[in-house]
Amino acid sequence: MITGKNYIGNELSAEGTKKYTTFNPKLNIENKNTFYEASSEEIEKTVSLASEAFESFKKVSGSKKAEFLNTIADEILALDQTLIETYMSETGLPEGRAKGERGRTIGQLRMFAELVAVGSWVEATIDTADLDRKPIPKQDIRKMMVPLGPIVVFGASNFPLAYSTAGGDTAAALAAGCPVIVKSHPMHAGTGELVASAIIKAAKKTGMPNGVFSNLNSSGIEVGVQLVRHPKVKAVGFTGSIQGGRALFDLASQRPEPIPVFAEMGSVNPVILLPKATASKGEALAKTYAQSITLGTGQFCTNPGLILGIKGDSLDNFINILSDEIIKIEPSCMLHPTIIGNYEKNKSNALQQSGLTVTADYQNDVATNHARQTVTTVEGKTFLENTTLHQEVFGPFSMVVQCADARELETIINNLEGQLTGTILAEKEEATTYISVIEALQNRVGRIIFNGVPTGVEVCPAMLHGGPYPASTDSRFTAVGIHSIKRWVRPFSYQSWPNDLLPDELKNENPLGISRLVNGKQTHDTI
Repeated sequence: MITGKNYIGNELSAEGTKKYTTFNPKLNIENKNTFYEASSEEIEKTVSLASEAFESFKKVSGSKKAEFLNTIADEILALDQTLIETYMSETGLPEGRAKGERGRTIGQLRMFAELVAVGSWVEATIDTADLDRKPIPKQDIRKMMVPLGPIVVFGASNFPLAYSTAGGDTAAALAAGCPVIVKSHPMHAGTGELVASAIIKAAKKTGMPNGVFSNLNSSGIEVGVQLVRHPKVKAVGFTGSIQGGRALFDLASQRPEPIPVFAEMGSVNPVILLPKATASKGEALAKTYAQSITLGTGQFCTNPGLILGIKGDSLDNFINILSDEIIKIEPSCMLHPTIIGNYEKNKSNALQQSGLTVTADYQNDVATNHARQTVTTVEGKTFLENTTLHQEVFGPFSMVVQCADARELETIINNLEGQLTGTILAEKEEATTYISVIEALQNRVGRIIFNGVPTGVEVCPAMLHGGPYPASTDSRFTAVGIHSIKRWVRPFSYQSWPNDLLPDELKNENPLGISRLVNGKQTHDTI
């Protein structure tokens, strides 16, 4: 049942006077539930409760945290069709997408549960004492990762489950031992409340401290600003626009005690189409990319918004086939009138730039809030001179840049902003002759793909979902996979500490049986 209230720890609260509703973009009507934006007093209460919860939650064993995360997954599944129908009513996305994203969310929770149950993720490192060492005795020093404290997670507009209330940021932070406060996204507040109720049920069932999780409603920026500024908040997770992520980053940097903001932001995900591949399989690639550009109405952070190739008949043929194929695809609904409004505005701004040619623009009538897909092309020289053309158009839009030669292609890559992904479409032997182009792309992205599409982010330990700014605010970290837990911890050392006072992870007996680096050797052995 959706109440429209905020979860302040285990309690529902609606003290604020500001109300709002969500919107069904498919039906083009407001949804019936009313939501109460969190008041300043409720925010203060929430953060204080999270800070109190941290004192006990940071000491909870890995096995108990694993039980908590697995129970969250169970409770989300128990929401069954209610969650799916609410998701669909707030996003316009189909049932298959809703169930697929729910599956990913469940998978992430269980993945982190397994990680903390094993326990070796803390990177326990032990250098034992050598008091006879000359000329200076060596002290016993032991290090491990410890949680930062209360984390604020901002729900993402385009992933109401996998990147929002119980999504990757939340799962990783809870696994690390950090209480989480979610600033629910206003476009899917009902979905958020349902998932929040599942987390609260799981917390109660597994005996987690009150305040380990809270969910606050907000229709604007005020609640988020107050949370980021609060001195008891220790880090922020965000998935969204460059403008939003940068604003949070600046707020956090201006605090008396600056805190990290791990923001995953905009990306055009450049695709490099090399000549031999263009000639040998251009038709197949064009058909594949027509599907990738329009997948999910282009509302993925890894959407291929930029394709770079070398001028010639093969590239012309690729552009023609891509343009023909993309307008055969039936337009689909975007997430919200605001999002399609921004798409149309940003697309119009791109189309007004001198030298840009439209090669495909869906012209048939479409239902309300459905986006018309567009493909454009431009000369490499023009693209280099006009950085407006470098900016993301969030939606089913892509630009093909026709480079004069390999040198201009490399120059363009070097002048791109940081990106989440880069793709090389090439014959295997061809790739070896374009090493400098590939290396240039590697310097601008977090993940490089060979003969594939960037859409689709596998949740696995080897995945890097991040990249140089502005793809993310810190390219050293990933927002996907088990290593994303590293965002919510810091290394901490004990020197000359009595064995019985050390945490179990660092004791001589290794009571948890975890893998540790002891005097330079990775081992499960006792000391």
